Amino acid sequence: MRAKDVMTRDVLTVGRDASIVDAARSMLQRRISGLPVVDAAGTLVGIVTEGDFLRRAETETQRQRPRWIEFFVSPGRLADDYAHASGRKIYEVMTSEVHVASEDTPLEDIVAQMERHRIKRLPVMAGKMLVGIVTRADLLRAVAETAHDDVALKPADQGIRERLLVELEKQPWVPLAVNVGVKDGVVRLSGLISDERQRQALCVAAENVPGVKAIDDRLSLVDPVASRTSEPAED
Repeated sequence: MRAKDVMTRDVLTVGRDASIVDAARSMLQRRISGLPVVDAAGTLVGIVTEGDFLRRAETETQRQRPRWIEFFVSPGRLADDYAHASGRKIYEVMTSEVHVASEDTPLEDIVAQMERHRIKRLPVMAGKMLVGIVTRADLLRAVAETAHDDVALKPADQGIRERLLVELEKQPWVPLAVNVGVKDGVVRLSGLISDERQRQALCVAAENVPGVKAIDDRLSLVDPVASRTSEPAED
């Protein structure tokens, strides 16, 4: 699976010149722990998280060092700590170095980045445009949905899946690496195909099963000559 398969597309952002109070209220209202920060042109310039509000002057939790330790700390670091604890604007407290992913980044790479950098979310970019965000909650939902597809299908969904699998087993053109999931009448096709005509035929087979409401096409085309993999375009 890739970032675009699990990411949240309706991304709440905050402007770099917004107040930290506005950001804190938005995070509480939406029950999220971090916000991408954008400038006036909508370009991603940073990220602000719950961690940026831990050491604040308002709560008297700003970092306190003994004087003798401060002697060994650079003035720049002390000034940065002060600005972060007392700043009123997002750009004064945000993290400017943001780790990002693309829509086609494998989830394995996303998890590796989260572990390596000890972060909980990765904005997803298409060029310079912010198109989504992957959080730990999104990964958790992906696990839950996969488990639902495998072992907890509704009777109607289970019937659709079984009928489709029976039909596909009869067809010599069906590739081995194709997975079928069904949820609320929506058939999800995933896996690898070697010819675009297989994609169309698989969709036709699914559409012909009674009770199917829609097709979620997540099939990946593998070029056997160039050894390249391409993803279907998102609507």
